[in-house]
Amino acid sequence: MIEDNIINKEENERTVLVGLVTQKQSEAKVNEYLDELEFLAKTAGAEPEKRFIQKLDYPNPRTYVGTGKLDEIRQYVEDHEIGLVIFDDDLSSKQVLNIEKELKVKILDRTSLILDIFAKRAQTATARTQVELAQYQYLLPRLTRMWTHLERQRGGIGMRGPGETQIETDRRIILDKISRLKEELKDIDKQKSIQRKNRGNMTRVALVGYTNVGKSTIMNLLSKSDVFAENKLFATLDTTVRKVTIDNLPFLLSDTVGFIRKLPTHLVNSFKSTLDEVREADLLMHVVDVSHPNFEEQIEVVDKTLSEVCGAAQKPQILVFNKIDAFKYTPKDPDDLTPATRENMSLEDFKKTWMAKMNNNCVFISAKDRTNIDQLKELLYEKAKEIHVERFPYNDFLFQKYDDIEN
Repeated sequence: MIEDNIINKEENERTVLVGLVTQKQSEAKVNEYLDELEFLAKTAGAEPEKRFIQKLDYPNPRTYVGTGKLDEIRQYVEDHEIGLVIFDDDLSSKQVLNIEKELKVKILDRTSLILDIFAKRAQTATARTQVELAQYQYLLPRLTRMWTHLERQRGGIGMRGPGETQIETDRRIILDKISRLKEELKDIDKQKSIQRKNRGNMTRVALVGYTNVGKSTIMNLLSKSDVFAENKLFATLDTTVRKVTIDNLPFLLSDTVGFIRKLPTHLVNSFKSTLDEVREADLLMHVVDVSHPNFEEQIEVVDKTLSEVCGAAQKPQILVFNKIDAFKYTPKDPDDLTPATRENMSLEDFKKTWMAKMNNNCVFISAKDRTNIDQLKELLYEKAKEIHVERFPYNDFLFQKYDDIEN
């Protein structure tokens, strides 16, 4: 894996965050993105101290922000001994060079920050290989800002052709590494495919959702396992598969990597073997943090990713609204005749809305407090039973007999 981690993990690095209000992004939206960027920074080990926001029609092609705003950032960085500046959008190599020249500190964009977190979270050989591939794919178009000589990682004899520049040599080395990593992942994919075939014809359920919505906690509750769960973004990168039995019905439950906004497709594609669990699932259990002020947009991000990357948009899906213990709202004034908004809708109002939208294919729970977990199990049982009976019609009488006994 790329050797030097971007953020010093031993001591929280003081940082500032930078975002742009454009024609496509309102100020409210930018602040929401920066809230998420701040959470990402803290997850990586940084300590955000201030935000800088500028209104521009489009990002400055040289320095992302305007020269005046860059001077303002530089002055703050110098006065407060800031060592890192993180930008909310992807930066070109030219922009990074120009910004580094002005600020004289370390510069990261959103993708490089996420990659750093991925590198920290990767535990297995599969995850580490996936992250390393994503790192090199990110690095390739940004070679103009590289100061290290990558050819030191390989023998120098026969490496350089007549007139070949250092950057051309480095590009060739990285392309070789990308090719090798892709081959390694192909072998991993074959192994995973064999493992999935060996699981037989059991019904497969995949946990999907935005990052940090509680998927791993729900996995632990249902499977009585001990999957790592933490209140940080991308707490788990590796797919975990467990056998779960509800009443008389066994099925396989898999926990997958969480999605996030502004996540480049090539980065998601590096996790093909993880996402194959989603592609081959019979049922998706889409977990949502109902306490998040913009959870509906997070649902859209996940659905879009499922459609574009996983090709799983049409799969049967149930919505699990988690964290009802943290749901907050301000009751609407009875004299206020304006339509209710997210801020003043009660949980009961939301339940009625989403139950109608999903034809009762949703449930509201608190995995933390174990509230309504039995309802979740009942819904899972009914959906998994439908799939099982459709696949094995001759087993239908077993369920009927069991249900008769229960009744």
